[in-house]
Amino acid sequence: MDGLGLTYTQYITVVALYEEANQTVSGLGEKLFLESNTLTPILKKLESAGYVSRERDSADERHVLVNLTKEGRALRERAYSAELFEASGLSLAEFGATRDAVLKVRNNFAKAQRK
Repeated sequence: MDGLGLTYTQYITVVALYEEANQTVSGLGEKLFLESNTLTPILKKLESAGYVSRERDSADERHVLVNLTKEGRALRERAYSAELFEASGLSLAEFGATRDAVLKVRNNFAKAQRK
């Protein structure tokens, strides 16, 4: 993450936004298991760096929608560069399978938490 200039929490925020656009701050917080008072400063830093945009939902102004900018998408793609695969010690297929498994576990935890 140091090479990207991100903390781990900023990185996982970028990844979650890459997976799904137009997320609300509260929905993103649920996915990342972060409270709004923790997530908001992260989003502000990512926004000031030009990686994230935030705007009020025109349908419901109580909600703030968060998206990656073009620069944020490029950052995420750089994060998945060959260097990352090499550093992991996994093949491309193994890396993808591991990422998918971690996402499945995270999503299952989120579902269980909502029950």
